[in-house]
Amino acid sequence: MTIKLTIIGLGQIGVSVGLALDDKGELLQRVGHDRERKVAAYANKIGAVDRIENNLYKSVENADMVVLSLPVDQIQETMELIAEDLKEDSVVMDTGAIKGAVQTWAEEILPAKRHYVGLTPVINPAYLHVADTGAHAARADLFRGGLMAIVAPPRTDSAAIKLASDLTRLLGAQPLFVDPLEMDGLMASTHLLPQLVAAGLLNATIDQPGWNEGRKVAGKAYAEATAPIVHLDDAHTLGESVMLNRENMLRVLDSTIAALYAIRSDIDENNPEALDDRLKRARYGREKWFAEREAAEWMAEDLPAVDMSNQPSFFGRLFGAKPRKKNKFIRID
Repeated sequence: MTIKLTIIGLGQIGVSVGLALDDKGELLQRVGHDRERKVAAYANKIGAVDRIENNLYKSVENADMVVLSLPVDQIQETMELIAEDLKEDSVVMDTGAIKGAVQTWAEEILPAKRHYVGLTPVINPAYLHVADTGAHAARADLFRGGLMAIVAPPRTDSAAIKLASDLTRLLGAQPLFVDPLEMDGLMASTHLLPQLVAAGLLNATIDQPGWNEGRKVAGKAYAEATAPIVHLDDAHTLGESVMLNRENMLRVLDSTIAALYAIRSDIDENNPEALDDRLKRARYGREKWFAEREAAEWMAEDLPAVDMSNQPSFFGRLFGAKPRKKNKFIRID
């Protein structure tokens, strides 16, 4: 028996999911859907999916797993459209940056015995400096050596959580179980804030009288600092994500403003020693983080997990495998 996986949204993440599973043909049938026919055709051409289904409703018929790799402002509507076509015991997952709101939508929209588990991919550190986005930036090893945050609502069926864990390992990532509120706080500071800071820098410079000349000399530092506004979410999606994560965003923005004001005070008070110390600490913090991110030594840490020792792998169960009681996670290689 083959598991049907439907990937809705064939951008960088969705196509990378498909590519990472390319050698699992004996386990999975990968069906892809994207509202852009050219994008869908490209994903099919490079082997990220086994077939394309342009009809959204038909794409999820009899699917065991549905991965919504979509901008957050498209997730609710898509859930509403596919809800009645989901089969019993299917699992809907999303890869968006906001989890609290999506969990609420899933609870309100999905029929009984259709399960929701949120995924937030943390990519392979080898691609941290790669600026390309979209389907052409997809890579089979995009998740390898990274983490996959798994967010499950209370009382989620254990088999659905197990499925998310198994899928994560098939993608080459380590599962990390996180509370949705905690995940939203983390994403506010590490994903959304950099984009807002980039927007603030741009709005503080491009409308100033000196920009006519400034645009001619702006170099690498300016390009790198403003890149998040281009290479991550589009403007509308970013705005929606920020508003859905409003409390956390206000908190991290206040912290950022306070940090900038402290730097301003050092300059205003002509205190080069304090300024030097503040800048050194910032640079050291960045260097330390990046070294840790590349090494990913936390992969060996005792990460929080849900005990699934008595729950068989969803993949294994379909092929008649017995539960392996000694392992929290069942890895399918």
